Formats: sequence, structure tokens, C-alpha cells
Amino acid sequence: MFYLPRLFVYHAGSTDPASNERFKVMERKLYRGIMTPCMVLTLVFGTWMWLGYGFSGNWLRAKLTLVGLLVAYHFWLGRLVHDFAMDANRHSHRFYRWINEVPLFFLVAIVVLVVVKPCLR
Repeated sequence: MFYLPRLFVYHAGSTDPASNERFKVMERKLYRGIMTPCMVLTLVFGTWMWLGYGFSGNWLRAKLTLVGLLVAYHFWLGRLVHDFAMDANRHSHRFYRWINEVPLFFLVAIVVLVVVKPCLR
């Protein structure tokens, strides 16, 4: 999830057909072969742990909201992979540099919620 937007930065800046095809293969393999299976496993094991230990509280609701937004971000990245595969990219490399930072914010917020477990109202 951290590397795919970086590939988009390079792909958006590439001009030769060989590079475009190489980036398409790399993006597809990363998204379908690594990111999606890891997301599914993370959701399965997270649900299993939640059901096994029965965590509760508003911090968990906030964390689950952030995880849901991260899942939505994952599928949005899949849409961008599809756009690149169809040669329908509509964004510049600067746009992809910005979205490259999005998962970091989610990660920091989720870790803080899990470690601190604040009393949210």
C-alpha cells in the first residue's frame, strides 16, 4: 500500500511504451498478488481476534472506521491500477506523490488508537 502510489508516480512520468508496459505489470502484480491477499488475511485475522477477545469501546469504533477508510483507499488504488492499465490516467505525478502519504496518516492514527486507547465520547 505504500509502494503502489510510488509506482504511480513513476508510471505517470514515464513516456516510452516499454516503461508503460513494465509499470502496468508491476502495478497489477503488486495489487492483485500481494496487496489484496494481505488485506483479506488482515481482515480475517482481525475479525477472528475481535471475536475471540471481545474488545469494545469507542477507541475500537474509531479504529474500525479508520480501517474501513483504509479498505476503501485500497479499492480506490485498484481503480487507479485499472485506469493505468487502460491508458486512461487523468492525474499528474504530483497528485500521486500526495496520495502516497495517505496510508502513513492512517497507520499513525490506528497505532495511536490501539496503544493509547483513549476514552472517546
